[in-house]
Amino acid sequence: MGNRKNTALAIAGKGNEDRQFVRALARGLDVLKAFRAEEGGLSNAQIAQRTGFPKPTVSRLTFTLLSLGYLHLDENSGRYSLHPHILTLGFPVLKQLSIREIARPLMQELADQCGGAVSLGVRDGPNMIVIERARHSSMTSVPLDIGIGREIATSAIGRAYLVSLGDPAREKLLDELAANYGDQWPSLIRAIEDTITHFNKFGFTVSAGDWFADYNAVGVPLTLADGTHLAFNCGGASRRITVDQLPTLGNKLVDMVTQLARTQDVKAG
Repeated sequence: MGNRKNTALAIAGKGNEDRQFVRALARGLDVLKAFRAEEGGLSNAQIAQRTGFPKPTVSRLTFTLLSLGYLHLDENSGRYSLHPHILTLGFPVLKQLSIREIARPLMQELADQCGGAVSLGVRDGPNMIVIERARHSSMTSVPLDIGIGREIATSAIGRAYLVSLGDPAREKLLDELAANYGDQWPSLIRAIEDTITHFNKFGFTVSAGDWFADYNAVGVPLTLADGTHLAFNCGGASRRITVDQLPTLGNKLVDMVTQLARTQDVKAG
C-alpha cells in the first residue's frame, strides 16, 4: 500500500479551516510534496493533475518556487524537479535530533548481526519518516534513504510509535488513520490491536508481511526527554528474516534501544 493522496492535512488537524491559515503557502508545499524519488520530473500539467489545483495556479506556484531556488526547470523538457537547495530546510531538523549520531553505530551493529536493516523514524502525518538508517552490506533491494516514509498502520516502526502514545493520543490517531483506509481498516485495526497486545507482553511490535508482502520486521519505541516519540525498526525480506526469527530479533532490538536510552537518560518504550 502506497502513501495516500491529500492525507497530510487531514492527519495534522483542521488548521486549514482557521482564519490564519495561509492557503497559498499550503498549496506551495503541496506542489513540493507532489514529486517522487523514482520520477525524472513533472510538468505543470502533471502537477495540476496530481494536486488537483488549477493549471494557472500551478504555473504561478512553480514560477515562485523556481525563483526561490526550491525547484529546477529543465528547459528542454519543460519538467520541474526538486532542487538540492530544498535540503537546507531539512538539515536543521536532523541536526537537532542528535540521537541519530549516538544511535547510528548501534544500529549498524544490529544490521550486521541480523543481515537486515535498522531504521529510526519520526511521525509525519500518516507515515513514519526515516531520519537515520543502517543496513547489512549485502542488502540493496529495499529503499532505505533518509526521508523515506513508512505507513504507521502497516509497518512495525509505525506500530511501535502507536504503542508509545498515551491512550487519548493513540485513539485520536487511530480515528484519523481509519478515514484513510476505508474497507481495509477493520482488518488493519485488528492487526494493530494484536501488535499492541504483543508489545505489552514482549516489548516489541511485529509486522510480518503487513507493510510489504515479503518483508518482516519488529519495532521498538523511544521517547526523548522533551517528549518526542521516535521508533526503531529492524527487518528484512522474508528470505533473509523469517517469521520464526522475529522473536529473537525483537529481543535484540529491545536490548539496543534500552542501551541507547541509558546513554540519553530517556525512556525506551
